[in-house]
Amino acid sequence: MEKSKKIKFLIGLFYLIFITIFLYYFFSEFTLQEIKSFTSYDFIKNNRNYFFDLKSSNLFLLFLFFLIFTILWVFPFLGFGSPIALLGGFLFGQWIGTIAVVLGLSIGATILYLFGNYFLKDFIREKFLNKYQKLQMKFKKSEFIYLLIYRFIGGIPWQLSCLLPTIFNVKAINFFFASLIGIIPQIFLVVSIGSGLEKVIDENSKLPVITDIIFRPKIYIPILAFFGLILITFFFRKRFYKD
Repeated sequence: MEKSKKIKFLIGLFYLIFITIFLYYFFSEFTLQEIKSFTSYDFIKNNRNYFFDLKSSNLFLLFLFFLIFTILWVFPFLGFGSPIALLGGFLFGQWIGTIAVVLGLSIGATILYLFGNYFLKDFIREKFLNKYQKLQMKFKKSEFIYLLIYRFIGGIPWQLSCLLPTIFNVKAINFFFASLIGIIPQIFLVVSIGSGLEKVIDENSKLPVITDIIFRPKIYIPILAFFGLILITFFFRKRFYKD
């Protein structure tokens, strides 16, 4: 038992060292000004053509690269869904973008869940079991259905939402498919916004004013739908976590 704890500690320590080294080299390689330039309108527009040429010549390669990047974005780098969903919509459009993002996030979330289940389970139970005690009974009744509802309504930071189910001892296969199905609505709407932004950039050589962007149907319709989804999930969230 003591040996198992030491192994877990060493692997967890290695993970923290890996993340620290990566961040150190990343920020030492690029200045703050260079990092800011990556998000400039000119940089995005110029590199848009590169990615779209790559998509035209080899869609599968770009899809595979993006899928791997999305998995790594979730684990080990603990990123959350919205930025990657916007990027997916920008690169691939609504439908392919949704498939790529949902699949990548689901795989990454499952790997993060497995990591947490092995290394962080005792810590998570100690910190959160009392708060989510009622959910434990629900998950015992119908693990997949409640996982699906849990994924759909959200309301918990993405990284923590991937780790909390370790409390309930859910099966990894149920976690994966519940994530795959449950996150589709919100991811599709965010991907749609990203796809709309791509159209804006394609049609404008210079950055348009914010009102010209927001009042385009491809932008404001998914934004309104997204806020509508938030209201719906907020209603179900109160009942789900309360009852």
